[in-house]
This record gives sequence, structure tokens and C-alpha cells, in this order.
Amino acid sequence: MSATLATLLSELEPTWSIEVIERLDQVARESSDAWNNAGTGHAALCELNYTPERPDGSIDIAKAVRINEQFSLSAELWDHLIAAGRLPGDDFRTPVPHMTFVQGERDVDYLRRRHAALSAHPRFASMEFSDDPAVLAEWTPLIMAERAPGPVAATRAPHGYDVDFGALTRHLIDDLRGRGARVSTGQEVRDLRRSPDGGWQLLIQDRASGRPRVLHARFVFVGAGGGALRLLQRSGIEEIRGYGGFPIAGQFLRTRNPALIAAHHAKVYGKAAVGSPPMSVPHLDARAVGGGQALLFGPYAGWSMKFLKHGSWGDLLRTIRPDNIWPMLSVGLKNLDLLRYLITEVLAGRKKRLSSLREYLPTAQDADWELITAGQRVQVIKPVPGGGALEFGTELITAADGSIAGLLGASPGASTAASAMVDLLGRCFPERMNDWSPRLHAMMPSLNDEDADADAPSEDPDLVDQA
Repeated sequence: MSATLATLLSELEPTWSIEVIERLDQVARESSDAWNNAGTGHAALCELNYTPERPDGSIDIAKAVRINEQFSLSAELWDHLIAAGRLPGDDFRTPVPHMTFVQGERDVDYLRRRHAALSAHPRFASMEFSDDPAVLAEWTPLIMAERAPGPVAATRAPHGYDVDFGALTRHLIDDLRGRGARVSTGQEVRDLRRSPDGGWQLLIQDRASGRPRVLHARFVFVGAGGGALRLLQRSGIEEIRGYGGFPIAGQFLRTRNPALIAAHHAKVYGKAAVGSPPMSVPHLDARAVGGGQALLFGPYAGWSMKFLKHGSWGDLLRTIRPDNIWPMLSVGLKNLDLLRYLITEVLAGRKKRLSSLREYLPTAQDADWELITAGQRVQVIKPVPGGGALEFGTELITAADGSIAGLLGASPGASTAASAMVDLLGRCFPERMNDWSPRLHAMMPSLNDEDADADAPSEDPDLVDQA
């Protein structure tokens, strides 16, 4: 998100001074790192939680359409940057079919109705459906090999992508350096204070030497992943009051077995178990990272008080404030199923993890799979009347004067970076949007006026703006 925003600003206002501050010694080593996420280019082609079933049995596709539009904007921005020579090529993006696989009569019926609703929309017209085991064996031979008889079905969208968001972020940052932006690694923002002129003073500490410095900025974007909540709290803006965070660690099983990799070329999403949160949706993903190939299966949830993978065990405690204690407690009381799920996941051993894998890959062998620790997610706890609500999407927080903004939350995250950052521009720089709009449309031709309109309400339930 930070690299995308800086890229847009460098195009819109090339004379502006931009500095990117990264606390680690390299960029993209947290959630953007390729092995810290599943690499799915989220376009709502395979994720069932984006197409809920209404009480009358019909399928609501509004959220799926919006997320698909948002991913398309990101893809258009990447294509523009490649054509302009600002990205070295398309090595970060690998075409791979996106599939949804379900079992049992009830889920097969749901998937059939979901396909009918989606395929009627032009954005999903190429999506295929089949409940024929022979066809499914052609689409995904590993999943169907030695599978017990029973109702199964899948959808297949041939034009999906596996995205190495780590490589993409590093390419964007390298380009920014070449255009004069300052990229400061190994430095941590310790505090933010209002300047008398309406800007911000950032207290920054070099993590190696301990040497402090003060940076004056007219505008600040806090895109620090799990670390964003604490920095926004330190800023003292009213809009962050009552917000909290709930950290959840992620793990995947990974194989580099060439025979398995050659037999599975798809991202296959399933359905979360009853009572499980959206983050638990199982998926078997083909990955292309750094020129190498692998398969991932997961996620398996863990728990830690860290808000960043390279963070501190005190992260959670440092974000507890008098204004967010009740929202956080009320979320715990209202989400006992989530707590039970996390406890079960934390206590699960390798045998249970492999059992979950074999539901999707019946022939999986223990020796082929290693457990890797992925990124740290911080789910947003949002203040609502009477307490708090646990949000599973992405939340953009902007101060009333537009001088500071930050991003909280997780999926669909990086896939919708272009749309989220255009929305931020409209919120924080409304007086400039008329001048910027032609250039934004040149970079992203399908950008509609509402996306670039500061006064337009957000249509995306996963991107809630506080102004």
C-alpha cells in the first residue's frame, strides 16, 4: 500500500519530496513478503466469503464485483508502469487458474447457484462449473486422485493470477529511488506530533546506532501493517479512538516436490468449516516465487501477542487504551466461536494439519510437506454503539484535516492497493482531485468518477473510510 501511494504521488506531483521509512533492513519483509501470504490476486474468482447466500437462497455478488473491479485497477496500474519502463517487467505476476472446490450435496448446490449468478455478469463470464469427477480430474488431478466417491463440484476461472507482492513492492521502491524519493531502511518512527503549521513532526530512530532525528512532513501515510494501529494511536487523532487489534499468526504447509508441483497448476479455495472465520478458508495454491515453484496449503492459525512477524511480544499490550478496552472485551464475548477455533488451531499437531491437507489432497505424504510461518495478521476491532465489532476486511482511517491517514486490516489488502490509495487521495487531497483526475485515468483507464471523487461514498464493505 505504501509503495503504491508513493508511486501515485510521484506521478501526480513529481516535484514533491517523498520519504519512505522502513523499520527493517529491507522493504517487503512483513506481510508483503511472498512467503508471508498466499499470493492470490484477489479478484473474487474463487473466494466464497465474497459471495454470501441471502435468506431466500439467492447469491449476493455485489462484493465480488467490487473486489474484481478493484483488482483490475491494480492490474491496470501495473501495466501502465511496465509500459512506461518504471517496472522491469512482469516477473511478479504469474497466470494461474482460480478454482473453488466443494464437497457434499448442499455445498455443490450452493456452488452451482453461485456460478449461475457470477457467470451472468460480464466480469465472470468465462467462469466454468462442473460436478463431473472426470472433468475435475482434468482441472485438478491431485485433488481428485484416489478421492472417495461422493458429490463434488468446482468452478474454474482461467484468467487468475499468482502475485509475488514482495517482488512487486521491491520493484516499486527501486523505481521511487530512481525518481528521487528517499528510502530509509533500518529506521523506526517512535512518535508523531502535530507541527504548529498543521503538518507533522516524526521522531525517527536508527535501529542500529540508536541515533534519533526529527522529520517534518506535510502529509503522513501510516502503512506499517500490524504496526499501523500503534502509530495512529500515537498521533492522537480523534478518528482512531476506540479501535483495537487482534493478532493472529499464520502458517502454511509447503512442498517443493517437482512431481506434485507439475501436477497442480491452480489456486483452489474451499469452504471454511461451520463456525470458522473467513480467515480459515482452506486453499491449495500454486506459487511462483523468485523463479522457483512450490505449492502451499493452509492457512493454519496460531496466536501471538506480536503485531508484526518481526515485532515485539508486547505489541498487543502497547495498543490497549482506555477508549478501546470495552470494544475489545465485547468482541471477545461476541466471538466465542473464533476463540474456540484459535485454541483448537494452536493445540493442533502435525497429524491434524496433515489430516486437513488430505481432505483436499488425499494422496499427500508427510515427508513432502514442511510447515512454514507466514505473516502476522491484525484483525481490526472497530468501535460501534454498545461495544466493538471484529472486521475481516481493510479499513482506511483518515484524519479530518487530511494530514494523516493509515491502513488497518488484512484481506483483500494488497490486491486492492490501487483502489484504496485513489480513495485515500480523494479523502486527503480533495482540492487537487480535479487536476489529478486526467492523469489517474491515464494510468488506470477503467477508473470511474466515483473512485476518484472525494465526496462519493465508498461502495466497498471491506474499505470503510473515516473522515
